[in-house]
Amino acid sequence: MFRFETAGESHGECLLATLTGLPAGIPIAPDAINHELWRRQQGFGRGGRMKIETDRVSIVSGVRHGQTIGSPIGMIIANADWKNWTESLPVEAGDMAHHKPVSRPRPGHADLSGAIKYDFPDARYILERASARETTARVAVGAVAKQFLANFGIEVLSHVIAVGWKRLERVAAWEEIVEHSRKTEVLLGCVDPATEQEMKAIVDEAYRTGDTVGGIFEVVAHGLPAGLGSHITWDSRLDGKLAQAIVSMQAVKGVEVGFAEEGSQSFGSKVQDTIHYNREERQFFRGNNRAGGIEGGMTNGEDLRVRGFLKPISTLRRPLESVDLETRESAKAAYERSDVCVVPAAGVIGEAMVAIVLAGAMLGKFGGDSLREAKRNFDGYLEQVRNF
Repeated sequence: MFRFETAGESHGECLLATLTGLPAGIPIAPDAINHELWRRQQGFGRGGRMKIETDRVSIVSGVRHGQTIGSPIGMIIANADWKNWTESLPVEAGDMAHHKPVSRPRPGHADLSGAIKYDFPDARYILERASARETTARVAVGAVAKQFLANFGIEVLSHVIAVGWKRLERVAAWEEIVEHSRKTEVLLGCVDPATEQEMKAIVDEAYRTGDTVGGIFEVVAHGLPAGLGSHITWDSRLDGKLAQAIVSMQAVKGVEVGFAEEGSQSFGSKVQDTIHYNREERQFFRGNNRAGGIEGGMTNGEDLRVRGFLKPISTLRRPLESVDLETRESAKAAYERSDVCVVPAAGVIGEAMVAIVLAGAMLGKFGGDSLREAKRNFDGYLEQVRNF
């Protein structure tokens, strides 16, 4: 079974990720993983933590001589900030005088619910694990999944379509998303420069006022075959798995596959994607892609389009009203070093989650203990599709 897990805390020694179920023989490039980790750290509106960390992966198991060997893959990403927290968050008992409590929970964060659930007197340990720092490990796993998918001609990228109330009012073509992904300087991840400047003005306003701002990112997967996922059971539907993966990301409060909101406000004749056939290529295709590449819980051969709706970050430099957990008196919420806008980074994390789900779907359909076996099964399926 293809699965992954992460471990580690925001200010702990490191983040860890394990990935099981990949076949042997997949070429793995650590530099490609490090590039994805770098992309996650970019974007206008990131906070001071990104100036401290230079995330790089150390693969400690499952890859030898540049290829997977079929055993679990173990990866570690060190936290450079750990040196500032060794006395505050030791593994051993340590001196509680050095503890840094979070006694004024932040509205919108896991602080209060987690402290109540785990019976902690303050929210420090909740913050440490609930932090989006955890997504560093997810991006490392997603980078491995991307390298697996590349062997089948499948690519996964993202771009930002909204920051605050400013939105890109058109559909971005795959080619311009690819071109945008090659940029070495990242502002806000929007493919349209004029729209991006208007987005930047909103982030600037949030900076000035001590506020935060959210937005919408879109993940696009290109080159998928028809038939991944299933209509048979509720938990085998690919759109359901993608929705769970995206909403599992910190601060994401909603997900959209294709143009769901727009479609809900239209007549059916304006929503469904007409079906056509190219005789030369022996291939079915759709007249549009409002479904976002999924029909009936299965891929239909068009580009997969999934959007994540990211709320503004909960930690504000101008804190909101809260209650002190010790005194029960009204107080301003705690402030921890944080970001103003993380929508571009969320897009990179969304890519990772989509790639992980798609890698699982590919392995579920084509299996194989080696990459060569999986590709043989995949090629046989493509031939079956051509002859349908």
